[in-house]
Amino acid sequence: MIDIRNLNVHLGEFRLRDVSLSIDPGEFFVLMGPTGAGKTVLLEAVAGLVPVLGGNIFIGGRDVTRMPPEERGIGIMYQDYALFPHLTIVRNIKYGLRYHRLDKETAQKRFGRLVDDLGIGHLLKRYPETLSGGELQRVALARALMLEPGIILLDEPLSALDQNFREEIRLLLKKINRSSHITFFMVTHDFSEALTLATKAAIMCEGAIAQTGSIRDLFSKPASTFVASFVGMKNVFSAQFNGNQACVDSLTIEVPQPHHHSTGYIAVRPEDIVISLQRFESSIRNAFPGMICGMIDQGFLYEVHIRVRAVVFKSLVTKGAAIDLALDIGAGVHISFKASAVHVF
Repeated sequence: MIDIRNLNVHLGEFRLRDVSLSIDPGEFFVLMGPTGAGKTVLLEAVAGLVPVLGGNIFIGGRDVTRMPPEERGIGIMYQDYALFPHLTIVRNIKYGLRYHRLDKETAQKRFGRLVDDLGIGHLLKRYPETLSGGELQRVALARALMLEPGIILLDEPLSALDQNFREEIRLLLKKINRSSHITFFMVTHDFSEALTLATKAAIMCEGAIAQTGSIRDLFSKPASTFVASFVGMKNVFSAQFNGNQACVDSLTIEVPQPHHHSTGYIAVRPEDIVISLQRFESSIRNAFPGMICGMIDQGFLYEVHIRVRAVVFKSLVTKGAAIDLALDIGAGVHISFKASAVHVF
């Protein structure tokens, strides 16, 4: 549905560099990356809102690189909703019809269906300033869907909502995606949104695509140290390899398969590292004694730092478990993790 080929955009000192992406029809594609990576610029290039220096954008097989936004068949939702404050909700939702030929009967049926599906009938005569964040989001979604676009672009659509509204709109987006043929292309920095919504995803870094794939692969099989750190691997170490063993400083760690190079990296998610007061009597070979050198409060969890010789591992434990184990800085503990939990790259 969306095919981006070697796209280059220059905006002041910022650059999009040879960006290529392919998004299938009906897919819910999520684009992630740190602030300033170029996510919104890429979204706006697809929408036709920023000039393209080089490369091409195809939508449904059409080259739309030089087409104006209104001819691309795209709806877009911004995080600030971008509703017109001087127009009622009815007029906001129907605003785009002035640029598209649609007979009144068809338009009214579509409007009625959207109002019912999104539960906004009681808001129609009001103005945007009188609505809550969740209500504004529903109205913005209705406006984007009113023209039945083949694609909807969403720029951090849930970031301004509190947790209850966020979950509500997230479920609504998922429902619409599954019940329609609309392709969703969403920018977010929220991992929970990506895990809940995405069928496929990409991670950007400094104006380039760092990795693309299924959401599962991005989180469990990062292709670089940047991606590993971005998706929360936490434990990322340079290593030397010998068969199924990785040497990190003076530690020998068993890995699931031999690496194709003698040097590289290993990464382990913190939730895969188990802390115990005594060494487990099990077949797990990656088991080491260490000492707690740091504890960071993360709400319901503690991030516990354990020094094993010269290497510091990070683990996540619930507060209840931390109390039961009497974990504290300076305490001696054992850590263990399966070879299958070690990602090699």
